[in-house]
Amino acid sequence: MTPTTSLQDLPLSPSPVDAAPLPQASAADMSESTGLRRALVEITARAGAATMLSLFAYAAIMQWRAAPSRITLLLLVVAACVTVGLSLFSRVPMKRDWRLFAFVCSMGGTYYFLAVRLAPGAQLVPEMVGASLQLLGILWQLFAKASLRRSFGILPANRGVVSRGAYRFVRHPMYLGYFITDIGFLLVNFGLQNLLVYGCQFALQVGRIVREEQLLSADESYRTYKGRVRYRVIPGVF
Repeated sequence: MTPTTSLQDLPLSPSPVDAAPLPQASAADMSESTGLRRALVEITARAGAATMLSLFAYAAIMQWRAAPSRITLLLLVVAACVTVGLSLFSRVPMKRDWRLFAFVCSMGGTYYFLAVRLAPGAQLVPEMVGASLQLLGILWQLFAKASLRRSFGILPANRGVVSRGAYRFVRHPMYLGYFITDIGFLLVNFGLQNLLVYGCQFALQVGRIVREEQLLSADESYRTYKGRVRYRVIPGVF
């Protein structure tokens, strides 16, 4: 009698799923993908900043060539290069604030010079007085940036708490430098457009300071620093 074999006795062939499980992305692959996206964002943002700065510098220098006595135009270009140019080489932060309010304040407060009227305006003070204020503001910015070293950027971010150099006097010395430089240019190139541009610029910088402090205050060392350095920008005022 021929033995019979039931279905249960037959060997089961492996299903496609059992035979070749679908590969899953490892944590390393996901981390590499995220790192690549961040690198592309950084490269794109810095290339865009360099392009805008170059176009502005060219337009301002053309205006200066038409009127070489307008030293404030050249110093405006220098100030823009100090602000934007150095940010192209800043350290990528651990944490950055991408929220809309912070983004608008940061971008507007940094690239406001693109809206400045470069043509001659009313001179409320002599050219050399305005240029001297600009130079003073630029030198103070350089001192503040030297205190920060590479911990400088456009968007609010925690790049490490700095309390040395210019940061011993006020919590945001960079903005003090911006304010002095901007006042110097505005007083020599006064007009409705520039008044509106700089008025908006000052308001955006205040918003930027508030957002930076909200972000940094999560760091205990920054809270300690705030207790030690009382004023944000102007001693005794703000």
